[in-house]
Formats: sequence, C-alpha cells, structure tokens
Amino acid sequence: MGFAISNPVVHRSAVGDRGPEEIARSEGLMQEGDGNGWVTLPDGSKRWGLYGAAGLLLYATDEAGGGHVLLQHRAGWTHMGGTWGIPGGARNRDESPLEAAVREFREEVDGDLDGYTVLARHEHDLSVWRYDTFLLRVPALTPFRAGNSESEEIRWIPLETTESLPLLPAFRSAWPELRADLCASPLDEGEHENTGTTGTSGAI
Repeated sequence: MGFAISNPVVHRSAVGDRGPEEIARSEGLMQEGDGNGWVTLPDGSKRWGLYGAAGLLLYATDEAGGGHVLLQHRAGWTHMGGTWGIPGGARNRDESPLEAAVREFREEVDGDLDGYTVLARHEHDLSVWRYDTFLLRVPALTPFRAGNSESEEIRWIPLETTESLPLLPAFRSAWPELRADLCASPLDEGEHENTGTTGTSGAI
C-alpha cells in the first residue's frame, strides 16, 4: 500500500556542507534512487527519503526456542554511524513500502532472504514523512553478512540482549512495541507468507 507526501521541504546541502549520504552517493558508496534526499520536518529535524523510508526486522528462533533479531551495525560514515538498527532506506517513487524494504535489505545484506512470513507492519508516521518497519519471520538463523559499505556488521542478536547495544535512537524508541509483536502469536489469519525467492509481497 503506497502513500503520498504532500509538499515536503527537501533539504539540499551545499557542496561544502554535505551530509554523509550525499558524500557516499557522490563517491559511489550508495545505490542511486529517485527517493534519495532529505525531508525537513516542521520542527527543523531531517529524515532521509523523499517518499519516506522502510526497513526489515528479521526474526528467527534457535534450537532451544530463543528468539533472535537480525541487526545492522551501521558504518561510521553513515548517519548515526556506530549504532545498531535494521537494514533499510529511502523508498523510490514507484515502490510500495515493502518493495522498498526488501530492495534495501538485498542491497545492504548478503544472504538468502527466502521463505519468510510477514508478521506485522509498523508505521512511524510524521505526516510529511513515514518509516515502515516490516517484521519478518524466517525459518532459521540463516547466515547473513554485510553486503555493502553501509554496514560494519550484520548479526543475529538475542532478544534479551538487544537493548544493551548502542541502538539507533529511533529504533530504541520503537523496540518495546516491536518486541511485543515478535513475542506474540507468529502467524495469525491474514498475515502474508512468502515461500519464493523474490520477496514479492508489495500489496501489504
């Protein structure tokens, strides 16, 4: 399900005052897309993604039944570098939020994203900008690793130790609600299961 942003204020940095994302794009460290750019909110704060942004929070259990989430240790040059969060990024004009989240995951993470089940969708809606987080269950603690320079590390983290990490502030704020959903019944009627390899579930 798509959404439109009405008259966002787009921030364009001067050459001498470029943010890390602008520098990374100019040096070929980030994929180009028509959604790349800053949106300035009414309070003056900025968010990345002209049409909003989206990410995936993968969940799996170990042999003992303990829950783990797949987190990204953000590279030092990125916005809020050194913190932990989820793979994600700016949504392009022609993408649904889930399509954008899956694309960003495949750009930033090296590994097979197969056989997943969409457990829930969380919307952080700021009127002129929105971040969609999709909670995905995968069958096992599949090995994943950093797929590009945006990540220092990709790692499965036990649920009980997640809060001990230096989390991205926005992710830390959302974590209690995200964890509650992960600990709820995993697959209720109406949830979406994907057993293919393409991750095509953009209708959500």
